Amino acid sequence: MININRIIAMIKKELITIWKDPKSRGFIIAFPLVQLLMFAFAVTMEVKNIDVTIIDRDNTQLSRELISRVTNSPQFRYVFYVDNEKDLKNNIDVQKSLLGLYIDNDFSQNIKRGKPTSVQVIVDGRQTNSASIANGYITQIINDFSNEISPQKGAKINPIVRNWYNPNLEYRWYVLSILVAMLSVVVTLILTALSIARERELGNFDQLIVSSLSSMEILIGKTIPPMMISMTLTIIMTIIVTTCFGMPFVGSVLLFLVAIFISLLSIVGVGLFISAICNTQQQAILSVMTFMMPAMLLSGFISPIDNMPKVLQYITYLDPIRFFMVLTRGIFLKGMGIVDVLLNVIPLIIIAIITLTIAARTFKRKLG
Repeated sequence: MININRIIAMIKKELITIWKDPKSRGFIIAFPLVQLLMFAFAVTMEVKNIDVTIIDRDNTQLSRELISRVTNSPQFRYVFYVDNEKDLKNNIDVQKSLLGLYIDNDFSQNIKRGKPTSVQVIVDGRQTNSASIANGYITQIINDFSNEISPQKGAKINPIVRNWYNPNLEYRWYVLSILVAMLSVVVTLILTALSIARERELGNFDQLIVSSLSSMEILIGKTIPPMMISMTLTIIMTIIVTTCFGMPFVGSVLLFLVAIFISLLSIVGVGLFISAICNTQQQAILSVMTFMMPAMLLSGFISPIDNMPKVLQYITYLDPIRFFMVLTRGIFLKGMGIVDVLLNVIPLIIIAIITLTIAARTFKRKLG
């Protein structure tokens, strides 16, 4: 039977231990805030492949010729043809496409009459650097096509660009929304990874074993303090990026907090597993770094997931950071609805159940 009073006492002991340790105190306060400010100015990104969704209302030889320039361009990978604006919007909303191209039904008529015409380019502004580069590619294709037909038809094709969710393509918005997620993950992972390893290194682990606390009570006591600290820091960082950097927060605060909680819970399981198998804090730190590097690479932060080999794309579904970043960016900039949130929260719940179960079994085996 779980005793709430003993768990509360365990939580108090963990919070006091973390706060009294100067290194831990400096880490949980200074590290995320300094990194947030530093990476906001220093991190740069690049794009490799681009997916585009196209609506061709004109459906003539000239419109198909323009589309063929896009489909045959080495910068573009997948081209999705849709019949209505709703499907185009959905493809961009769920990040199936980075770009949308809309060709109206008077496209070829205007060109044949020598009148200027336009095509609309819709860009997912949440991925700022990728959006800028992709917009440059497709605009160049349209301009080249316009220059080729101008001597014959006398018409000019003007690309009209609309950046969704980030109208001015503020690169810092993209970086800051991702950094809030990453720094929260790092703090949670390190605090949980060090918790049990620290007890072993300081010689307090045997006292925990012979205490009246059950293994489940110890795990709960080790889980809640990092969650409390990380949730608090995430809220502080969110306030900083919205007030100091002017980044908009257009989503639901409640959905955001729920998404953070479930995301961090999945990370806690990984940290507790690392802590259970490590005998020293140094081993725990090295294990955290071993996990974090591939997890960050597979999350889509450095390179878009769609550009990865198929095998790695499937492996990314095991990476909680992938879903956490989608949730943070989507709720921040787009105002992601509950359905889209659930599509990313459900995998996190499954990951949390798996990681916490493995951590609990590993911990019990170590006690035995």
